[in-house]
Amino acid sequence: MSTLLEVNDLSVYYGVIQALKGISFHVDKGEIVALIGANGAGKTTTLHTLSGLLEPKEGSVKYNGQELTKIAPHKIVKLGMAQVPEGRRVFAEMTVYQNLKLGAYTRHNATEFADTLNMVYSRFPRLKERQYQLAGTLSGGEQQMLAMGRALMSHPDIILMDEPSMGLSPIFVNEIFDIIKSVNQEGVTVLLVEQNAKKALAIANRAYVLETGSIVLEGNANDLLNNPSIQKAYLGE
Repeated sequence: MSTLLEVNDLSVYYGVIQALKGISFHVDKGEIVALIGANGAGKTTTLHTLSGLLEPKEGSVKYNGQELTKIAPHKIVKLGMAQVPEGRRVFAEMTVYQNLKLGAYTRHNATEFADTLNMVYSRFPRLKERQYQLAGTLSGGEQQMLAMGRALMSHPDIILMDEPSMGLSPIFVNEIFDIIKSVNQEGVTVLLVEQNAKKALAIANRAYVLETGSIVLEGNANDLLNNPSIQKAYLGE
């Protein structure tokens, strides 16, 4: 497998506080890689740095061999990286359709837009049913589907997902993880940040454990799922 995303010695500060302490990891093409850890471990900071929203003090982020740390976020989307942000961040006063159209702002081919929109609607039939409804009136689970659909509109090679199950009912949580799996099976690489470590490890190929800005453990997701110290710390067992 070829490496799609390579992070080396990444250090990020908020003022004098060091949020990431020289972390290194990689994501290979076609994988689901989970990044797990407690609140405040640095998971969201990692994703924001990868997508250009934060600038690291040190280290490199290479995507398809290209250095990203000085590239603007919208240009990173054009390169094939999309993010599903924590808390969904849908545009509440806009319709479902308008939210999806915004996701395709880097794409200018009308036929391609129509094809991608149909693909998203076939994956998320509820979004098609509610395409003219304001996004703010959707349920939490539907908003999460919209955030995922919006990311898919840019035709990404890799999606960074930040806490996709947060605040959802158990039935929606299962549905969202099924969707992540099927998106991956269709060829999209996934970097998944998730507090529900059990669910994340169940669908991931590999995983990294982040603690207070450092990666303390990495390995095959199934091995980590069965690791007693991980079970105790993150799986409530």
